[in-house]
Amino acid sequence: MISEEQFQKELDLIITNAVREDVGDGDHSSLACIPATATGKAKLLVKDEGIIAGVEFARMVFQYIDPDLKMEVLLQDGSSVKYGDVVFYVEGSSQSILKAERLVLNAMQRMSAIATKTQDFVSLLDGTDTKILDTRKTTPGIRALEKWAVKIGGGENHRFALYDMIMLKDNHIDFAGGITKAIVKTQEYLNEKGKDLKIIVEARNLDEVDEILKSTGVHRILLDNFDYDDTREAVNRIGEQCQTESSGGINEETIRTYAECGVNFISSGALTHSVYNMDLSLKAV
Repeated sequence: MISEEQFQKELDLIITNAVREDVGDGDHSSLACIPATATGKAKLLVKDEGIIAGVEFARMVFQYIDPDLKMEVLLQDGSSVKYGDVVFYVEGSSQSILKAERLVLNAMQRMSAIATKTQDFVSLLDGTDTKILDTRKTTPGIRALEKWAVKIGGGENHRFALYDMIMLKDNHIDFAGGITKAIVKTQEYLNEKGKDLKIIVEARNLDEVDEILKSTGVHRILLDNFDYDDTREAVNRIGEQCQTESSGGINEETIRTYAECGVNFISSGALTHSVYNMDLSLKAV
């Protein structure tokens, strides 16, 4: 995974670009009718239920817009919320609050939806040793926010991007001429470049699992679109040789059964690509 420093840089880029996109040369609606000296207070109001996420990101946005804005946080990231809850108050320049409003809401609504869905999945795995993973199926430009939300919801982050882990999927394997060739070429590449990256290899059937197991240095085998019986058999064959991960259309109805097959991880793109934003609003007090 990427370092905390790299992650912070991603967040800084998101804020900078979002403000550029939304504010441009000025919030002329506010500039036109609100005096520069006017101060006010607003509250983040919940009109939904679930897990709140993005409070700390909102703090970053307010500080970027105006370091003099002050937040009073009532509910931290990861808290359960219901209709009518107030998450925080923000106080200071009225123009600054309005300038930050839409970015804060857009981010928190989506992050809260992701955190809520993630916790739903996590609760379905209660009592098993299986952990839920996100994927790269994220909204372009705001991956850091969406993966942060998964963590807030109790899930685990998979690789952040193409550069921090090796994942040899079906197309890599086919273009490389087969599983063994793909693994050998990858290991040679990593040695040549002096890179220490974990290797995950996708298997489409039990025969491919057996072929992967003939190679050393594989960190995890990804069991893609396996049924329950083949998943149990694959886990049995792999044993302690490497980690196991199930993926491919796994949903709320099937996730528990896959976990009970004994896999270490289940990855789901639905955590980030199939959510409905939580209803939040920023209201003047």
